[in-house]
Amino acid sequence: ERSDMDSNRLAPDTPAMKLAVATKSNVRFNPGRRAEIKYRDLGVEDATNGRMRAEVMHIASDRPARPTGWHYHTCEMQFLYMLNGWVDLEFGDAGVVRLLAGDSMMIPGGLVHQEIAASEIMELLEVSVPAKLGTVNCDAPANAKRRA
Repeated sequence: ERSDMDSNRLAPDTPAMKLAVATKSNVRFNPGRRAEIKYRDLGVEDATNGRMRAEVMHIASDRPARPTGWHYHTCEMQFLYMLNGWVDLEFGDAGVVRLLAGDSMMIPGGLVHQEIAASEIMELLEVSVPAKLGTVNCDAPANAKRRA
C-alpha cells in the first residue's frame, strides 16, 4: 500500500528542495525589475533550486508606481495575490482588470499585458514558475481596448 509521502516524491533526477521560512525578523529585499518597488524575497527560489520564485512587492507612498508599458514575461506562469491596496492591469481581450486586497490572478507566460496604475501603498504576492522571469517589451495587442 502506498503512503501519502510516497506520492509526494519527485523523480530521482529532480534536485531536492528544502524548507523555506520567511519571517518578519529576517526580511531580505532583492533588486527587482522596477526601482519604485521593493521586492521582499521569501526564500522560495533558493529552496526550490530555481523551480519557483515567491516575493512580496511593496510600493510606499513616497515612490508611486509608474505604468510599465506593454510587455510579456518569459516564464510558464505568474500568480498574483493582492495583500493590500490595488493594481490595474490591462490585457487585450480582458481590458483593464483591477486587483483588490484578497483578489488573485494567474497570468500565463507570454500573455501581453501592462500595469497602468496602483494605489500609493500596495503589497502584492507574486509567484513565478520558473524562478527566472524575463520581461520583453512589445507593442500593444491588436485587440487592446485602450492604447498606452
